[in-house]
Amino acid sequence: MNAESQPSTPQPAPGPVSAPRADDAALRAALRHGVAGLVALVVVAAVVATIVAGLPGLWGALIGAAIGGFFILATAVVVLRTATLDSGVQGMVMLASWVGKLLVVVIVVAVLKHFDFYSRGALFLTVLGSLLIVLGAETYGLLRQRVPYVGS
Repeated sequence: MNAESQPSTPQPAPGPVSAPRADDAALRAALRHGVAGLVALVVVAAVVATIVAGLPGLWGALIGAAIGGFFILATAVVVLRTATLDSGVQGMVMLASWVGKLLVVVIVVAVLKHFDFYSRGALFLTVLGSLLIVLGAETYGLLRQRVPYVGS
């Protein structure tokens, strides 16, 4: 019998598998809820800030939502992306991402300090609101998931 007459077994396709893993369901749900909370906050903050402070209020609300949303959602994305890494490496990546996010926020605030096209009150309140609402929405999304575990 030669090699050509033997049936071949199917080989898996090369490359990374992009299918979502079952153990990431809670993290993905937290990220979805966080984004939904941020979108709702952007709409409400933009409308209220525009009514109260006009166009500068709108700019303040949009910039504040971008800063707060970036800070919290970036953490969720990093946790999701590093879930399969060793815990020591994951901790280093989380620390580096936190320092990087902090630097970005400090630079953005330092640059914005020289401009007056936005309402600082709207910016502050929207950053504070986005941190609280997005973090709360992520926590809600995480706690709503049913994730089985096996004790040893």
